Amino acid sequence: MGPQEHIHTVALQPEEGPEDFLAKFQAEIAELEDFVVFADLLGGTPCNVVSRLILEGKDIQLYAGMNMPMVIGYLNGELIGEEVNYVEFGASNIQHINAMLAASDDDEDE
Repeated sequence: MGPQEHIHTVALQPEEGPEDFLAKFQAEIAELEDFVVFADLLGGTPCNVVSRLILEGKDIQLYAGMNMPMVIGYLNGELIGEEVNYVEFGASNIQHINAMLAASDDDEDE
């Protein structure tokens, strides 16, 4: 989908802890007014750090279990100005390809 000037990333390096991530995250969002956070793992450091900020009263929309379909859904939603259910969009794009191929083979046999 090309370069995206409105997508920001905050990496957590193996040698870093929650305090390091918090500092980098706060620096990244300092100039942002409205944003959505996609974290990779529920219970992982980025998710936990942002969750604490939410519990402290920060207005942040946080989604854990991020996958590429969620990001694409976000980008498409922003492009056309529509709300996207990121959880539904991300989950509906998870498929077991072996099962799909087997079902396709079964259909061809009939």
